[in-house]
Amino acid sequence: MTNAVAIVPAAGKGERFGGAKLLADVGGMTMLDRTLECLLEAGVDQVVVVLPPAARFETVKRLSDPHVLVVVNPDPSRGMFSSIQVGIEAAHGNPMLILPGDMPFVSAGTVVSVVSEYGRVGGIVVPRHDGHRGHPIALPDHMKPRVLEAPAAGNLSAVLKASGVGRTEIDVPDAGILRDVDVRGDLS
Repeated sequence: MTNAVAIVPAAGKGERFGGAKLLADVGGMTMLDRTLECLLEAGVDQVVVVLPPAARFETVKRLSDPHVLVVVNPDPSRGMFSSIQVGIEAAHGNPMLILPGDMPFVSAGTVVSVVSEYGRVGGIVVPRHDGHRGHPIALPDHMKPRVLEAPAAGNLSAVLKASGVGRTEIDVPDAGILRDVDVRGDLS
């Protein structure tokens, strides 16, 4: 694998889920552990996890992995894009992968495919399943300043569109790229 770094925004409150979403059990491990495990199994060099202030994540075992760096979004109420910015600021690697913490069903094989395609074509690489784009998204490291300069209340999609950087979509057999968990029913 290249010198890939992943940013995992995990600072949301999970209110629609009823709170403590990332600590929910998914197949015998916490949701956040499942998301981190897929990235680590894929060989990502560093995983930057963005947590809220005073977070209580003692049960997430993968946070102690030497390849995981935990950073804090001082004001996650600004939205997920602000967490992506905090993570990208701390990240060092190319490509930069974005995978929200509430996407525990993405396979390590998909991460490998996205990074491999990035190594082949560069630019922005987005996995697609059944005609729908999902995560993780790979970004070239030269986009770091653009992401950091954007308004925190904005969104990654707008930054990508305005960047002029070419986008490659790759078809993957992994429906997990589309499956984020918002409510408890999303786990069944």
